[in-house]
Amino acid sequence: MKLVTLFLLSLFTTHVFASEQGAITSKPQKTESAIFAGGCFWCMEPPFDKLDGVISTTSGYTAGHKKNPTYKEVSAGSTGHTEAIEIIYDPGKITYSELLDVFWKNIDPVAVDRQFCDAGSQYRSGIYYLDEKQQAEIERSLQELNSNKPFKDEIATEILPASTFYPAEDYHQDYYQKNPLRYQYYRFACGRDQRLQEIWGSDNQ
Repeated sequence: MKLVTLFLLSLFTTHVFASEQGAITSKPQKTESAIFAGGCFWCMEPPFDKLDGVISTTSGYTAGHKKNPTYKEVSAGSTGHTEAIEIIYDPGKITYSELLDVFWKNIDPVAVDRQFCDAGSQYRSGIYYLDEKQQAEIERSLQELNSNKPFKDEIATEILPASTFYPAEDYHQDYYQKNPLRYQYYRFACGRDQRLQEIWGSDNQ
């Protein structure tokens, strides 16, 4: 009986160790962050959530002057913030450059202080770099876009060093998953996909 118990204990220990090793090796060695603003943050999460290598997206506020702003304050345009998302990703699976490509194709880059049906500086588009490497990638991406853009107007997206990113209230996180019907109605009524089709000639939903 004692030998059986020891044998079972050995199997259990081996299984746990193997599981822990598997969990450890499946985690990325290093993660990086990206901060983008493209109007309504509800609509900016889905395009990135579906990308292999993106670990999480968080809706929030950035590039403003008030600490710990609320949605009510930001939506009133009184804090200087813009609705944004913070992306945590595995650079071993997806690059910052690839994230930039997805970003551009999901915004209206010529709109000033608005995105689609949402007007005000709190809906301005922006890219907020966290280091010199990201800044260089943004400059390269912007130069390429200016050389090949399918529209005539000037790009209005602001490009600034990242400042504090404040996560939005819980009910805003993953809104498209928690409230799919309301989300789809809002997205359609706002004309987001129609405008993206007009600018880029493709469906980016």
